[in-house]
Amino acid sequence: MNVDREITKLQRMTVPELRGKFADITGEKTTSRHRQYLVRRILWRLQAAEEGGLSDRAKRRARELAASSDVRLTPPRVRAVGAPERTLVGRLDLPDENRLPPPGSILTREYKGETIQVRVLPKGFDYNGEVYRSLSALAKAVTGTHWNGYSFFNLGRKGDNGNN
Repeated sequence: MNVDREITKLQRMTVPELRGKFADITGEKTTSRHRQYLVRRILWRLQAAEEGGLSDRAKRRARELAASSDVRLTPPRVRAVGAPERTLVGRLDLPDENRLPPPGSILTREYKGETIQVRVLPKGFDYNGEVYRSLSALAKAVTGTHWNGYSFFNLGRKGDNGNN
C-alpha cells in the first residue's frame, strides 16, 4: 500500500464518500462528519489490514489497562486557580436605564403597516392590555422573532436620546 497515494485519494473524497468508505472498511456505520477524523480512522484501518494491526501482546495490555482503570464518560470540569468551591450568589445593582422615557409615556412604532403603541409602566410595558417585563419580550410577541427591544423602538444607545 502506498500511504501517500491513499492520503491523496481520501483528501479528494467528500464527507459522505468518506463515511461510505469507513462503513466498507470497518463494517460499522459512523455518525461522524469530521473529515480529518474519518481520514485518520480509514488510514489506520488500511494500514492495520496491510501490516497486521496490533500484536496480541499489545491487545492483552490494552485490555488489562482498560479493566484496571475507571472510565469517565465526561471530562472533569476545570476550575480556575484560586476560584471558590461554590458560586457566590449576591445582588447586582445595575444603573438605571436612561434610554427609557418616564412611566406613563407612550412608545410608538410602525411595524408592517400597523401602529404599535406601548405605555411605559414603572415595572414593565403595557401593550393591548397585556403587561410585558421587557421591551424585548414585547417586540418578540409583536413580531414573532427575537428583537432587542431598544432597537425595535429606536431608543438608541445609552446617552443618545434616540437620535440615531
